[in-house]
Parts: sequence; structure tokens; C-alpha cells
Amino acid sequence: MNTEAWLTAEEAAAYLKVEPRTLLAWARRGQIKGYVLSGVKRHVWRFRPTDLDTALTTFDVLDSESPSVAVNRPSQNQQE
Repeated sequence: MNTEAWLTAEEAAAYLKVEPRTLLAWARRGQIKGYVLSGVKRHVWRFRPTDLDTALTTFDVLDSESPSVAVNRPSQNQQE
């Protein structure tokens, strides 16, 4: 029997250190495995830590089209 805890979107986002809206966008695109609860008007997502770990080790989610993390790159002038 699997006794692994289910995480809310907010908990899973904190686990991955990303914004909840980024995590949900990844889940909607299938980049991260998430489970939608049925019987509710709005989509309510739940995530398993093992699925989140697998996504990080097998698929580079940071290559998504809309990352929520700003990357600071030195400008041309700073590199010289």
C-alpha cells in the first residue's frame, strides 16, 4: 500500500521552489504529472512528491516557454 502524502498545488510549488501558477502551467502541458480531482467545478490539482522528483531528474522543466524565474545574465559591457 502506498502511503505517500498528496500535495496541493501550493505545497508542490514550494517543494519545487517555483510559483504555483508555473507548476499548474507545467501540469496542464503535461510536463509534470498531476492529478485532477473530479466532482468539482474548478480543477483542483494534487501532486505526489515522487512524480515531482521524477520530473526534475528525467525532464528539464526549466526549458519551458514561460519560466517564472528571472535569469540574470551579464550584459555585453560587463563581460569585457
